[in-house]
Amino acid sequence: MALLELEDVVVAYGNIQALKGLSLEVEEGEIVALLGANGAGKSTTLRTISGLMQPQSGTLRFAGQPLPGLSPGAIVKLGVAHVPEGRRVFPGLTVHENIILGGSNRSGARRAELEADAERMFAIFPDIKPFANALGWTLSGGQQQMVAIARGLMSRPKLLLLDEPSLGLAPIIVQQVYKVIADIRRQGTTVLLVEQNAHMALSVADRGYVLETGRQVIAGKPEVLWNNEDVRAAYLGGSRLNG
Repeated sequence: MALLELEDVVVAYGNIQALKGLSLEVEEGEIVALLGANGAGKSTTLRTISGLMQPQSGTLRFAGQPLPGLSPGAIVKLGVAHVPEGRRVFPGLTVHENIILGGSNRSGARRAELEADAERMFAIFPDIKPFANALGWTLSGGQQQMVAIARGLMSRPKLLLLDEPSLGLAPIIVQQVYKVIADIRRQGTTVLLVEQNAHMALSVADRGYVLETGRQVIAGKPEVLWNNEDVRAAYLGGSRLNG
């Protein structure tokens, strides 16, 4: 049984269908990339998994547990953490406070346990440790992205959903972020990754799905996607995809 299973999932914004019978699987321990042009349904897929949107129909299971109808907080407690596009660091809180906040759904967790996990985050992201007591808004975009990922990891997820982690970042910072993503997987967290930067996503992914207007058009290992001329020309042609 896959860790995450979507089968014929339909999601709509009003009268507009964003996902039109999407099916995909993520096995435990994998990094899986979702690729496609703007409007393909990539972010909607993550929002549906994390409970921010509800499917009209279809099957959606995490570790065998049906997800439709559960609140986002309940889904976090099952082991799913969502790092949305745009980082969304709380600007009025310090870096340390932002990270600690990620453990707020861990009922019964002692403060000392949360502090120990926060220190572990600073070990994973040493670039932000010197700014632990700085306000979130004072950090660079790359540093804010690291804070956002650290905050997501504070819930100790089995599955981490990452939406456009390289968006707006300088190439050298993108390399650092992707090194951390690979390290996260090595430490036992499964990753489902939505990304504009197809080259970077496929450099770390075990498998990828290409979406088009809410449907899967092809899936497979990175080399399968790169070697498909139609897919490469339409979706993977440049170093970056649209949105």
